[in-house]
Amino acid sequence: MRINNAKNIKLRGVQCRWSLLIRAEHKFLASALDSPTKIGGYLSKGEERNLHDSAPIGPVNSETQISSVLVKPVSADCNLSCTYCFYLPKSELYPETKVHRMSDSVLKNLIAQMLSLAPEKVSFCWQGGEPTLAGLNFYKKAIRYQLLFKAPFQIVENSIQTNGILIDEEWAKFLAGYDFLVGVSLDGPQEIHDYYRKKRGGSGSYKDVIRCLNTLSRNHVKFNILTVLNARNVRDPRGLYKFLTDRGFRYLQFIPCVEKKNGRIADFSITPEEYGEFLCEVFDEWFNDGAPNTYVRDFEDILISYVTGDTPNCVFGRTCGRYVVVEYNGDVYPCDFYVERKWFLGNIMHEPIEDIVRKRKFMEFKNRKIELTKKCRGCKWLRYCNGGCPRHWEILDFTQNYFCESYKTFFEYSHERFMKLKNRISSTFYFR
Repeated sequence: MRINNAKNIKLRGVQCRWSLLIRAEHKFLASALDSPTKIGGYLSKGEERNLHDSAPIGPVNSETQISSVLVKPVSADCNLSCTYCFYLPKSELYPETKVHRMSDSVLKNLIAQMLSLAPEKVSFCWQGGEPTLAGLNFYKKAIRYQLLFKAPFQIVENSIQTNGILIDEEWAKFLAGYDFLVGVSLDGPQEIHDYYRKKRGGSGSYKDVIRCLNTLSRNHVKFNILTVLNARNVRDPRGLYKFLTDRGFRYLQFIPCVEKKNGRIADFSITPEEYGEFLCEVFDEWFNDGAPNTYVRDFEDILISYVTGDTPNCVFGRTCGRYVVVEYNGDVYPCDFYVERKWFLGNIMHEPIEDIVRKRKFMEFKNRKIELTKKCRGCKWLRYCNGGCPRHWEILDFTQNYFCESYKTFFEYSHERFMKLKNRISSTFYFR
């Protein structure tokens, strides 16, 4: 059952959230520009003295700038064996070793090259597999190299996506001290979470995740919850949302799961109808009672699209290619869904990443949405969904996006309220 209660519109709350976000961004940028870098304990005195002398400077053509990189320091290696994981098979690309770990030379080269591209802000997103398998010392070295190579005007952001199994007090103190944003995977109550997210021995991982979240909270680590929507949890949208928010989790991201196995849709996948219903019901919860206290990534990013005309969310963005993926050995791919030989772009140990992102193949990948959405030109929701993720077009052999009907249902249901939010925000902050 969905409730469209227009009388319960919390425009003022959402306006307040945007005001706080904008003020915080301005404050953070001013602080970063005016304050000396905090070195911590990871640079020697000689390196500290030479920090700014060795930092790269100077602008780079905007067409070559990639300000975000998704790093796979352990490739697909993981201490869980989740039924629906799309990345585990990627280890077949690197059969030369059973254990995949990024070397110091690849790590140093990656950080130096990303920072040499010189955008004002560079984001490193550490993923896997399970990225904590690289060990805490690996990330201490990463921070050391970031501080060594960053320019005075640059802001460096770090995030890490984890299953939480290895997070302890030492990890949490490090993550808090260096302002990492941590994404933790949690699919719902124990009986739901443990159904697909199992350890190698077959036991569930729920208790480890809750222990991890308690440890992060105790150490004031910023974290959000990433929930994979699957056949077990998608049918109770309000129950799932309430389970998460009742436990104080206020930053949520929901990822729809659909995979093909042996030519048919896998049993753990969700249907377009289920996803559309889920989005509508959770939108009611977020809009009527959640905002601005609860952040749901898709809704916030869609709101940005309504206000500014584009969104940081690549699913709903106009083009792909907003970041690159760097595997443990330095191989570069345009997206973690497309870590495959067809879309291999190069290796940072053999050619500069600046040259890699200029390649015709990367430009071809970036423009895939433009070609795919030619079939959608008559749809009134194209300006907001932009065709969705190209990977979901593959499910139906590129005839349309698998979740097309989900998006139509959702935008039809939510459009009026998004427009009201847009008008209030635009009139306050003069966005055009």
